[in-house]
Amino acid sequence: MALLNFKKRDAVENGPVNPTVEAFLQGYSIEVMPRTVEKVEDFRALLPEGTRVYIAHIEGTPIEDMVKTAKRIADEGYPVMPHFPARIIKDAATLENWISMYQGEAGVDQALLLAGGVAKPHGEFDSSMQLLESGLFDKAGFKRLHVAGHPEGNKDIDPDGSTKNVDEALRWKQKFNETTDAEMALATQFAFDAKPIIEWADSLKEAGIDIPVHIGIAGPAKLQTLIKFAIACGVGPSLKVLQKRAMDVSKLLLPYEPTDVITELANHKAANPDFNITNVHFFPLGGIKTNANWAINNGGASAKPVNS
Repeated sequence: MALLNFKKRDAVENGPVNPTVEAFLQGYSIEVMPRTVEKVEDFRALLPEGTRVYIAHIEGTPIEDMVKTAKRIADEGYPVMPHFPARIIKDAATLENWISMYQGEAGVDQALLLAGGVAKPHGEFDSSMQLLESGLFDKAGFKRLHVAGHPEGNKDIDPDGSTKNVDEALRWKQKFNETTDAEMALATQFAFDAKPIIEWADSLKEAGIDIPVHIGIAGPAKLQTLIKFAIACGVGPSLKVLQKRAMDVSKLLLPYEPTDVITELANHKAANPDFNITNVHFFPLGGIKTNANWAINNGGASAKPVNS
């Protein structure tokens, strides 16, 4: 099976929906930013009821813009999960204020906690573990807390190329999971090859990590766009795959679709119901509408928009 699937962006799927893919896409989530949300007239025309919408907080984005975006999405009926990047949060008072603003103006009760891509912390926080240790999310009654997962490792955390620090952090988060009232999950960086994803997920279970995995998947996008984001996000083996494909001029200008990797993961899940990947989390690198339309074409009832 080809690792990457290329076809015309606006192609409509022919034939019946693959039932294993339909089941695997049930409860998928999607990530947005304030500036990309502005391009969407109505999320109810694109997303199923109950779709969790993550809001990425990029350094320099005012918290007011983040909260405004959260309120807009929540007002359309979707649960919102804003990012809390530790390294751009100055101190505990700032963190508590952000939580209060999200709750008071948008009814937010869930969050993705991560270190963030900033090299030098803006203040006293350096990791998602410190945010969890603050106790402020539990104090505020947050119902769901997600943390980052790295199927291909993370060179910012482990510069030597190992997974020592990442693994240690996961063990810490596992212990925290056993004490918090909030539901936890690992929301991962995107990857393109199902086999190493499956191997990584299985290794978590073997290490006693039973936090559910929401696997990051890059949505349909031009190959050049994927390479740009892969470099920015530190994607390792997947970047090599994309670079190899980019050498084929005939495919360079054709958009990528995640059909193959999702189908392989869905088939594995169907054959192994206790597989710890429970949800798909989309990074709509080629646009929210493009990603949602791919899901609609491939996900059947699992991707049926509210207004359809």
